Amino acid sequence: MKVTITIDEKELQVEEGSNVLEAALTNGIYIPHLCHHPDLPDIGSCRLCIVEVEGQEDVCPSCKLAAQEGMKIRTSSERILHLRRLAMELILAAHPEDCSTCPKYGRCEMQTLIQYMGVSAARMHARIKGFKQNEQNPLLIHDMNRCVLCGRCVRACSNLRGVGVLRYNKAELETYVGTLHDRLLKDADCRFCGACAEVCPTGTIRDVMNYTPIEKKDTLIPCQANCPVHTDVPRYVRLVKEGKFAEATAVVHERLPFPECLGRVCTHVCEANCRRGEVNEPVSIRNIKRYAAEHADNSIWQKNSKKLPATGRKVCVVGGGPAGMTAAFYLAKQGHDVTLKEAYPALGGQMHYGIPSYRLPREVVEKEAGYLTDVGVKVETDCRVEQPVTLKDDYDAVLLAIGTHQGVLLPMEGNHLKNVLLNSDFLRDASMGKETGIGKRVIILGGGNVAFDCARTAVRLGAQEVHLACLEAREKMLADDEEIEQAMEEGVHVYPARAFEKICGTDAVEGVQFSRIRSFTFDENRRAVIEKEEGSLHTIAGDTVIFATGQRTKLAEDSGIERGRANSIATKEGSLATNVEGIFACGDCIYGTQTVIKAVASGRDAAVEIDRYLGGDGDISEVLTEPETPDPYIGKVPGFAGLKRAEEDFLPVDERDHDMRPISTGICDAAICGEAARCLQCDLRFGITGHRLWSDYTEDRKGASI
Repeated sequence: MKVTITIDEKELQVEEGSNVLEAALTNGIYIPHLCHHPDLPDIGSCRLCIVEVEGQEDVCPSCKLAAQEGMKIRTSSERILHLRRLAMELILAAHPEDCSTCPKYGRCEMQTLIQYMGVSAARMHARIKGFKQNEQNPLLIHDMNRCVLCGRCVRACSNLRGVGVLRYNKAELETYVGTLHDRLLKDADCRFCGACAEVCPTGTIRDVMNYTPIEKKDTLIPCQANCPVHTDVPRYVRLVKEGKFAEATAVVHERLPFPECLGRVCTHVCEANCRRGEVNEPVSIRNIKRYAAEHADNSIWQKNSKKLPATGRKVCVVGGGPAGMTAAFYLAKQGHDVTLKEAYPALGGQMHYGIPSYRLPREVVEKEAGYLTDVGVKVETDCRVEQPVTLKDDYDAVLLAIGTHQGVLLPMEGNHLKNVLLNSDFLRDASMGKETGIGKRVIILGGGNVAFDCARTAVRLGAQEVHLACLEAREKMLADDEEIEQAMEEGVHVYPARAFEKICGTDAVEGVQFSRIRSFTFDENRRAVIEKEEGSLHTIAGDTVIFATGQRTKLAEDSGIERGRANSIATKEGSLATNVEGIFACGDCIYGTQTVIKAVASGRDAAVEIDRYLGGDGDISEVLTEPETPDPYIGKVPGFAGLKRAEEDFLPVDERDHDMRPISTGICDAAICGEAARCLQCDLRFGITGHRLWSDYTEDRKGASI
């Protein structure tokens, strides 16, 4: 029921029994406050929000004052001002004076209050608490010398989050906020949600990482920030925890078309930056995405998928890899008539012809490639385009997404010998079931993921010995650790820090001569600087050499398209447009061989730019499932910090090294919800009401309480 109250002669209609402080603030009347926060129960401890009520002798904290019909309230008087200043002086007497060196300088609520009220602790006897700053906890710093005992952190932990690990403790004559028996947060079952740091007005509890307001979201939700397509990771992980796999997959589909493929082969930079990794181990985000995609019926995202009216504009996409497929997918949804031309028999690019099927089954690629025809893309396979400029005669825009399908032959002695192969040719032939030409003793030159794909494929094709050597030291090898470890389990001999001297043999490969490397760096021009160990020359015998030291774009010199470094396609600065009007390029062909997820991001960028070029607004965003407000009350989970990461299930080595069957089944049914529940839910912090400063209020009201 609404009641009428008057604050500083201004009549307000508010809910009966509601908080008078919030009523004032909501209506633009600023009353100083420190312990109050709109998301937390009030305790009235700071005494800064005191007001006078007509008919009552004593002042009272407005945060504890319930609105009643006819109540008349004054927020400023000589008595109120005197008592507020006294309260602030008492607070400041036990607070450090080093504002300019404080990590929260410029973002501290108490600092702005001091400026607003024009007070200092000069009249008071200052005291030093003498607490040692606690930096032993992951993610959070506790500096109790700055604490003003506003109690926000305690209430946020208990009342807002339901975790309840923070409490008031005593040390001689000082009260401070800590845990039971001063345990570390990990041992006290903290959920590391960051609510305490979010509501702290002084920086007493703060994040280990410093950041500006602009950087805050990217710093505190690094999984989403570091994903090349910025998938809403916390949201879909939470939905998987709740068993809502169709909704989770819809969230993923809002940013990318191929969640099941990426659930198997994404390089998961989201995990490398996961804040849970600071507590013990990062959340297995990639496997959670895979599980959701495998167990969803796709009905939600397909039902809500955007399809704009036909524009009458025609687009040709050349190249059916992840970049080209992504661009074609989104351009078709924007209403354009899209034709995709692919040189090989099936769509997928490196997902089909580069990444071995034991990592990415072809039926998964084919399933998700089918989404293109679902949205109206016309697909032409076995259709190689040699002169892309001629396509402008039939299309309003052309996109080149031709990848890097040509291996690089290093200029070294013996590279012309029989049985010297290139990575791209070898993997493509293996994928298509063709004869690869390998012998029994295979030597791979290179240390990236493609090199290990070659090595592990050679094992499966029957090579008796497989050796892999690279320039980089073991800790700097470019391949994922899991690739290296699994290859070694399968019998691949790995030789880090090796310089390639020559390929031995007269007519055919007989081995490779190497030197050990003492140091390997790059100069300012990105040229390799190699220092070799004296007397370290040695030879590894073999009958096949596979170069896996890079890949280039196949683009004819007379194509009419300007080329850049390593035969890449040159694009204009800040754009994906080539030197030919109406022709664009994206993916590996413009920046070199990278990852599937980066190719997807580049394809999205291309769709945006081409849509604008064709007269659209470039908005390819979609909302594919109903947004839901997550429950902030996460509760206490015993042993939360120590919860182990769910292991991905792999076939035993003796069952996986002789054929191309998929080697991973992901995370099992019994473990998936538990793994999703390990997430810190970093995004919940952004559901907490931000602090409001006196400068946020109207000029005619904000000075009323001084």
